[in-house]
Amino acid sequence: MKIRRIYALFFSLLILLSLAAPAMAAEGGQEPDPAPEEEASFYIEAKAALLIDPDTEEVLYEQNAYESLYPASVTKILTCLLVLEAIDQGKLSMDTILTASETAISAVPPDGSNVGIKPGEELAVEELLYCIMLSSANEGCNMLAEAVDGSIEAFVDRMNRKAGELGCEGSHFSNTNGLPDADHYTTAWDLWLIIKAARAYPDFHSIVNTTYHEVPATNLAEARQLYNTNYLISSYRTSYYLYRGANGIKTGSTSAAGYCLAASATREDRSLVSVVLGAEQVKIDDLTLTKSFTGTAKLFDLGFNGFERKILLAGDELVGEVGVELSQQQNTVKVHPAQEIERLLPVDMDPVADIDRIITYTAESVEAPVSKGQVMGRITLRSGDTVYAEVDLLADEDVSVSRLLVFRRDLVDFLHKPTPWLILGGAAALLTLLLILRAVVRARRRNYNRRQAARHGRGSGNGGYRGRRR
Repeated sequence: MKIRRIYALFFSLLILLSLAAPAMAAEGGQEPDPAPEEEASFYIEAKAALLIDPDTEEVLYEQNAYESLYPASVTKILTCLLVLEAIDQGKLSMDTILTASETAISAVPPDGSNVGIKPGEELAVEELLYCIMLSSANEGCNMLAEAVDGSIEAFVDRMNRKAGELGCEGSHFSNTNGLPDADHYTTAWDLWLIIKAARAYPDFHSIVNTTYHEVPATNLAEARQLYNTNYLISSYRTSYYLYRGANGIKTGSTSAAGYCLAASATREDRSLVSVVLGAEQVKIDDLTLTKSFTGTAKLFDLGFNGFERKILLAGDELVGEVGVELSQQQNTVKVHPAQEIERLLPVDMDPVADIDRIITYTAESVEAPVSKGQVMGRITLRSGDTVYAEVDLLADEDVSVSRLLVFRRDLVDFLHKPTPWLILGGAAALLTLLLILRAVVRARRRNYNRRQAARHGRGSGNGGYRGRRR
């Protein structure tokens, strides 16, 4: 009976607990909120994006940087580069006056970006460069192309050759200005290579960083007022996108390409170059946002605020040692990097804890003498798939050689070679042969002497006594 009572009591408690559970949940209010989603990773709202430190050429961010896309008027960076090269080679000068041909003007649609240049109008090369880089004058590109190579087609060929020389592997150009064409495309990375080449010319900087320029009156037009379409530096239409430190470079947009922007910025001793391709324009309430500008500002914020220069490896840091043979001075020599390594790293990245050092020596040990600065190996600084640097490792001091140890080494090496043993074996064999020959000769002489002695003994008579004759 007692056992039955215990079972009954046990099941009663289970029933009470099951009835109380819903009431407890209701009394506690709402169920706990689900765990918050992880913060979205960094992303630029565009088809491709790239952020570069031009001083070290470190890639700080890339998004589809090698995908071939339409560049629109960002193409004009390459056109400007080739004109500056022609000036540098003496083919043109900034003051050279060019006359607009009918071909240069008619080759572009009237609804495209232009500054209204007329056939027969005369403008200086410098003024045309401002026209194409500030106001994106399509007809100005054709005028400059004809001046450099005699025809638009020949200049386009030069554009493709130059792109190939610069290492652009995902690009092909079919016009001078970026007008829509299925055979006209490039990548964010290729545009960086073109920008890098253009940045070598001081005139490029001064032109693309100009917010306003007035083209003097020509033979067919009044003075033109040019405003830069890069709203990171120009407030002509809006000040919404102005970015502190921005200083160029070129905008572009077509319905096929979307909104594109190659830009640069400098703060204190830090410079950045960005490329954004295929961004959109969206309307939020009464505000129309062009994502090429906001995306570029986001990239610059990442570069300036999310990275800082850190020393990964000091030039005088002793990172290891290599064994030394044939020296009585010491049996190892310490090594240090050939140079100090400084890189832009995320602010929360520890250059010691988060970067692996992979050391590869030329040999486990070397023979003296060792000269200070002698290459002893290499060190690679890596984090995951990112290689930050790879530099030589150098001997930290001179190590002298011991002549006695060298003699002993040479003797041991000599004795370990087959030649001396063959010589010694041959000499021993020869000596043995000589000794055998000598023994044979001696034996033959003894035999000969015995035979002679015996012969003389038999010639003295019948074996009787041989006395003196009387």
